[in-house]
Amino acid sequence: MVKNVETTAVSSTKKVKKILIAQAQPEGAKSPYSDVAKKYDITVDYFPFVIINGIPAKDFRKQKIDIAAYSAVIFTSRNTIDHFFRICEEMKVTVSQDTKYFCITEAVALYLQKFILYRKRKVFYGADGTNKSLFDVINKHKEHEKFLYPCSESFDSDINNWLKTHSCEFAKPVLYKVVSNDIKQVIAKNYDIICFFTPGGVKSFVENFPGYKQNGTRFGAFGLNTHKAVEDAGLILQVKAPMPQTPGMVSALDKYLQSTFSKKK
Repeated sequence: MVKNVETTAVSSTKKVKKILIAQAQPEGAKSPYSDVAKKYDITVDYFPFVIINGIPAKDFRKQKIDIAAYSAVIFTSRNTIDHFFRICEEMKVTVSQDTKYFCITEAVALYLQKFILYRKRKVFYGADGTNKSLFDVINKHKEHEKFLYPCSESFDSDINNWLKTHSCEFAKPVLYKVVSNDIKQVIAKNYDIICFFTPGGVKSFVENFPGYKQNGTRFGAFGLNTHKAVEDAGLILQVKAPMPQTPGMVSALDKYLQSTFSKKK
């Protein structure tokens, strides 16, 4: 991660008026952030910091990975779930009903309902969104499973290394490429809080703004790996999720905004 980003003092009492969510706008009239925006009379905008380009089936075949030969799949994001089932559909692969799924968070696990009949006996997730909690769950099953770890070209080496060092039988199919988006014009709107959801989003920000000075802008991040990416970039992180009392970014923002607005009174 690039570490040439400069920071200055960040005020935690400056009134928040505009928040940028570094993701595409959700489908439907109401977003998960609508209630927070209304409650605090703020504007919430969306813009994806990265572009996800799926690997076509013809390129996937070159990896010579037989999806049907594996009994478990590890998912660290909704993007990975989308592209895993896309590839299965394109290649006409039927995923066994007995397949087990190991997910980084409960939110990622619940997203599986879009593709499978959700049963807790075959869907597992880490307790706190960290790699360690995911490893604790996988460790209970590793002796009897063959794992698929679908990923992007820049997959998480921590998970890869853990699977290797614990003698797990696994394959890591590349399903998509993550490319930094052009966000210069969007950030020019001067947001008070910017929320990241992947290390790739942080990388995109740093690439778009080399030498950026954090002067009043606050940053939020979802997931331990994203927290680390923000801090490795030299940025001050003030809104974190998931945490024990704030499992999602919506609740984390609500708690942060409540504390900020209370200081005004």
